[in-house]
Amino acid sequence: MNHIPPMARRVTAAAALTCIAAFAAGCGNSPASSPAPVKTVTITAPPASPAAVAATSPAAAPAPPSSPAAPAGPGPCPTRSLGVKVGIGQGTAGASYTVIDFTNNSNVTCTLYGYPGVSLAGGNPVTQIGKAAVENPATPRQLVTLQPGVTGNALLKIVDAGNYPQSRCGMVTSHYLQIYPPNQTTPVYLVYKSTGCSSSAVKLLSIGVMQAGTGG
Repeated sequence: MNHIPPMARRVTAAAALTCIAAFAAGCGNSPASSPAPVKTVTITAPPASPAAVAATSPAAAPAPPSSPAAPAGPGPCPTRSLGVKVGIGQGTAGASYTVIDFTNNSNVTCTLYGYPGVSLAGGNPVTQIGKAAVENPATPRQLVTLQPGVTGNALLKIVDAGNYPQSRCGMVTSHYLQIYPPNQTTPVYLVYKSTGCSSSAVKLLSIGVMQAGTGG
């Protein structure tokens, strides 16, 4: 081990103290250290209720307007707009044929489609006698358009009630035709004397489809 003289040890200690002091002074005069980095914390809000979202959401854009509907055609002819009468008639062996005319008496175009409802009627008050006319499908249905003053027609066939035994027919005299224009619920009564069957089991009447014109 090396022997260090006392004077050298004092010099060495003083130098050490001097270095420590210098170091401390240097630290005190050094510029401030850089600040610690800032940590960003994101706070997530609780989800809003559907009602709150609806209240704060912008209003939805209005739906585009739909295309305009096509103009509607003429509607069915109401009973009040029609003049109904018995037209040309003729008889054959065992049956008679009668044209029923429907004239548009209004100032508005209307239509007739299908079959009118027809039956014999009588009594006071007037009531239907027997079974209403069955539809005769011999001619296809067609839309009949009636401008003001124009007429459409349907052909009524009435079988002679004498073709049936009285026990089955229940023969009775009728004084009217009860007529419902196509697709209407209000009837018209035309004076028309005939012999009918009170039994609904007998089909005396049949009616043709509506056609344009007077049927003459």
